[in-house]
Amino acid sequence: MKSNRKQFQGKAIAFVLRVIQWWLLRKSPKGVEKFGKRVGRLIWRLGKRRRLTCESNLSMAFPELSEEEVRSLSKRVFENFGRSSADFLVGINHTLEQLEATTTINGFENFETAMAKGKGVLLITGHFGNWERMSSIMSLRGYKLSVIARDANDQGVNQLVNNLRKGPGTEVIARGDAARPMLQKLRAGEMIGILPDQNSNECFIPFFGKPAGTVLGPGVISERTGCAVLPCFCHYVGDGKYEINIYPELTAQEGFETKGEGMMRAINAKLEEVIREHPDQWLWFHDRWRNARKKGLL
Repeated sequence: MKSNRKQFQGKAIAFVLRVIQWWLLRKSPKGVEKFGKRVGRLIWRLGKRRRLTCESNLSMAFPELSEEEVRSLSKRVFENFGRSSADFLVGINHTLEQLEATTTINGFENFETAMAKGKGVLLITGHFGNWERMSSIMSLRGYKLSVIARDANDQGVNQLVNNLRKGPGTEVIARGDAARPMLQKLRAGEMIGILPDQNSNECFIPFFGKPAGTVLGPGVISERTGCAVLPCFCHYVGDGKYEINIYPELTAQEGFETKGEGMMRAINAKLEEVIREHPDQWLWFHDRWRNARKKGLL
């Protein structure tokens, strides 16, 4: 019975998303942005569990903020999520010219330097800003990019999301079967986009001053292949405009025996640095420290 209910919910969500997409494709970019922000605000009001998780995480990461400041910041987090989601849904209509006209790219020379080494590039980003826009620009520019993504629970939702990602030419690799194709593509000098900022059980390393369950995969793969690990983030700057910052190649922190841990510590540190600059643009309502709490580390 529970399984049937989940299937029905998944199909209903897929249907609603397609209707919203059909409607948004007929609106101006300003209208799309305005609608997305309103939807984010509605989710903030109605999604009590997510809102409380968001506010709890923000209070832990920024203890200097008052309750009122945390609540205001939490609201902007949901607004950013709604705005980015709406932009993603209409991405099927985006041309390279349109994307580049509304997106400033800084540090592209870091990407060119990393690619010139011929060992492939791990593009590291997070659930931050408008992460989907970056892959569209890279793919439309003609670079071979594959992204690692977790399959959605519903096949219809999964198909809709992956078709949007594949539209510009990006290849999507399911997270559960990613290791071998990642190695093959990196050894062929290609790019892999990955978002290693969600809760995991693999290792517990600092993130905003607290132990956070973190994946080891990107760190292990960088050790095995010698590929460049390149942080790359896209944030909203206002009035339909975005800014992409591509940072210099990361170097693993030294002194850790666990394979991949040194690089993952470097990645977590960079993620935290960027999120602190734009705290309203990270997905704080994801329970990033859940496994750390379960293990009694917090």
